[in-house]
Amino acid sequence: MPFDLIIKGGTVVSASDTFIGDLGIVNGKVAAVGKITDPAKKTVDARGKVVVPGGIDVHTHFDMPFMGATTIDDFSTGSTSAIFGGTTSIVDFAIQKKGETFRHALDDWHKRADGKSAVDYGFHMIVTDFPEKAEKEMDKLVDEGVASFKLFMAYPGIFMSDDTTIFRALMRTKENGGMICMHAENGSVIDVLIAKAIREGKTSPEWHALTRPMTAEAEATHRAIAMAEIAGVPIYFVHLSAGDAMEEVRAARYRGLPVFAETCPQYLYLSEDDYRRPGFEGAKFVMSPPLRPQGNSERLWNGLVRNDLQVVSTDHCSFCMKAKPSQPGKELGKDSFAKIPNGAPGVEYRMLLMWDAVQKGRISENRFVEITSTAPSKLFGLHPRKGHLNPGADADVVVIDPNKPFTFSQKSHHSAADYNPYEGVTVKGSIKHVFSRGVQMIEDGKWTGSTKHGKFLKRTPRSFA
Repeated sequence: MPFDLIIKGGTVVSASDTFIGDLGIVNGKVAAVGKITDPAKKTVDARGKVVVPGGIDVHTHFDMPFMGATTIDDFSTGSTSAIFGGTTSIVDFAIQKKGETFRHALDDWHKRADGKSAVDYGFHMIVTDFPEKAEKEMDKLVDEGVASFKLFMAYPGIFMSDDTTIFRALMRTKENGGMICMHAENGSVIDVLIAKAIREGKTSPEWHALTRPMTAEAEATHRAIAMAEIAGVPIYFVHLSAGDAMEEVRAARYRGLPVFAETCPQYLYLSEDDYRRPGFEGAKFVMSPPLRPQGNSERLWNGLVRNDLQVVSTDHCSFCMKAKPSQPGKELGKDSFAKIPNGAPGVEYRMLLMWDAVQKGRISENRFVEITSTAPSKLFGLHPRKGHLNPGADADVVVIDPNKPFTFSQKSHHSAADYNPYEGVTVKGSIKHVFSRGVQMIEDGKWTGSTKHGKFLKRTPRSFA
C-alpha cells in the first residue's frame, strides 16, 4: 500500500538529531522515517531544505477582549497567520470573567474557535475567580483536556489574583495534575508607579516600560516560586521578559524545583528604545511585561542556551494602531500610556526569527526544534502526538528553505493588524511548505489550506514532576 505522501531528501531536524532522509505519511500520521523507496500518491522534493516538526505556540490571544478593545485577529486570521509562519498548533486562553464559571468561559471560547481555525488548538483557562466550589470544576476541565490555568499577579481590578487565590489554585493542581501558568509582575507596585507618572504628566508610551521595572517582575517571580515550592507543584512562567526574573527561575531550577519559563521573540529582538520612536509609534510595542533596556536580551539568549528558559512563545495579542469600524485600537491611549491596549502581533514571525538565530550561531538547529515545538508539546500535554517527527506522531511538518531570505512587512503578513513589529527586518530563511496532519496548508509559500481544518486538542495532565 503506497504512502499518502513522502517528503523526500530533506535535512530532518529533531530536538536531538539531524540527518538527511525521507518522511513517509499515511492517514495524517508519520509512518516512516529514513530511506524510503516505496511509492507514494504524492512526493515533495525537500532536497537542500530543512524539515522540522510544526511549530507549537502555547501562548496566543485570538478574539480577546481587553482594555476597551478586542484583538483584531480572530481564530480565522490568527490561525492563518500562524500557518504561514510555520506554526501548526496553538494553545489560546479562555477567559473566566468575575463571577462566571469555568464552564461558561470554556464554552464561549469553543464557540469562538469552532470551525474557524486553520491550526489545531487547545485552551488554557484564565482564572479570575476561584471560590471553593470552583475546585471541582477545575478538576473537570483537566479531565476534558484543558490542563493548564493562568493566573495574574498584575492588572489589579481586571485579572489580578491575591496570594491566597494563587496558592489555593497551586494546591489544587497537586490533586488534578494541572499546570499553573503565571503572569508575574507586582501589579500593586506598578499601579502606584503608573498613578505617579500620570500625575506628573508623563503619559508617552515609554512610561509604560518605566512604570513596570524589571525588579517588579523579579519580585513576583520569586514570590510565585516560593508558593509553588510550598504547595509542592510545578509552575510555568509566561512571557518572561527580564533577566532578573530569569535568574530567579534559574536559581530555583538549580535547587531541583520543577520551574519552567517561556520568553518571546520581542524580548530577544526589540528593546525599550522602541518606545521612544517618533510620535505615537512607540504604542506599537506596548505589551506586558514591557520591552526591556538594551543588554537584557543577551541575558535571555544565554538563558535559552543554558535551558534556564525552556520555550519560545509569542503572546500574540494584536491590536490595530488605528481604529477600524466599531473596533477601537491603540489610539485609545493617545493621551495616556495607561490606556493603550497591551499586546502586539507575533505568531507569524516566531519560527523564522528563531531560525535566523540558528543561522547566526546563537542556538543550534536542534535547540530551535526543542524550544519551538518539542518542549511545549511535553510541558503542555501534547506529547507524543505533537512536537516530533517519529512514527506515530501527527504529520505536522514544516519545510524551511534555509537560503531564501524573507523580509517582514505589514503589507505581506497575514495578521489583520495594521503594523508589523519587525517591519523591514530581513532574515535568512523562509517557509516553503507546511503540512498539518498530512494536509498541505502552504505550498511554495502560498495558501492551500482551510480555516476549518483545525481541531480541538485535548491535552493530558502533566507527566513530569
